[in-house]
Amino acid sequence: MKDKESKAIKRSQKDYNMAFKLAVITRVEQGEMTYRQAQSIYGIQGRSTVLVWLRKYGNLDWSKPNLLFMSKSKETPAQIIKRLEKELADEKLRNKILNTMIDISDSQYGTQIRKKFSPKPSSDSGKEQE
Repeated sequence: MKDKESKAIKRSQKDYNMAFKLAVITRVEQGEMTYRQAQSIYGIQGRSTVLVWLRKYGNLDWSKPNLLFMSKSKETPAQIIKRLEKELADEKLRNKILNTMIDISDSQYGTQIRKKFSPKPSSDSGKEQE
């Protein structure tokens, strides 16, 4: 005999009552799980069944579904680090481009956009040391 305990419970469409559908929808909309995770956890066989439920009975606006799931998804620490590293690299590139533009403007047009800072010792620091 086959080991039935190791497989996920398969449900037929008749098992999906309204309370079950709303419970699944609520967990997905609150960001506790994705619709694919809900399918595997609850043994829902149809690939689009949960999506159909979300569109029919859910509270979210489905005119822009990709934006909704991206904002609700919880990032893992590794994903956060990767995203922040990319943002840092983008900002470094942006900074380099802006500095190059200032250098070009200064050399070609004779402008002095960048201020020259010269550190001046404060008069208070000399008095404290004496």
